[in-house]
Amino acid sequence: MGVEGLNEFVRRFYPQLQREALIVDVRGNGGGNVSPMIAERLNRELVMISMSRNGSPSPNPSDQLVGPKVTLMNEYSASDGDLFPYRFRSMGIGKLIGKRSWGGVVGISGSLPFVDNGTLMRPEFAPYSKDGKTWIIEGHGVDPDIVVDNDPAREFKGEDQQLDKAIDVILEELKSKAQTLPPPPPFPVKN
Repeated sequence: MGVEGLNEFVRRFYPQLQREALIVDVRGNGGGNVSPMIAERLNRELVMISMSRNGSPSPNPSDQLVGPKVTLMNEYSASDGDLFPYRFRSMGIGKLIGKRSWGGVVGISGSLPFVDNGTLMRPEFAPYSKDGKTWIIEGHGVDPDIVVDNDPAREFKGEDQQLDKAIDVILEELKSKAQTLPPPPPFPVKN
């Protein structure tokens, strides 16, 4: 969830835009500060369809995947890795699958240096709910919509139960929530 992660998101997301659905994997994400940018990109909503001469229809705003999405998360998703699943759910982008995230979102900031060159990290900022009633995430994490705990022995053998569940969920959602762009209407006759 830092600059390198944002670059990786761009590198991997844009080639997928013609896909029918998307699984986002933030398991083991140690944090950063770019979750707002990624969530906003995933949350783009179709407003109209653009068509160029001799071209094919494309979503507008551009660069969006219009089908269903889910996020994989686990207990090693922390800080901005906690905040991303929270945003994903709050924005109604899709379901969360896996295990509850770590629950550490109080941001830290360094102090002035000490004489011995040591530093002290102090808590500086924390999120609370948009209704102003509760502090969120810290000390608990974000609960998934569908709890799946990978069995270590099965995972060692190469089986990813969380990913398998995400695939099952997304295939089921494609039956009722698949979105394809409609073909263009008849071209206008202008005499």
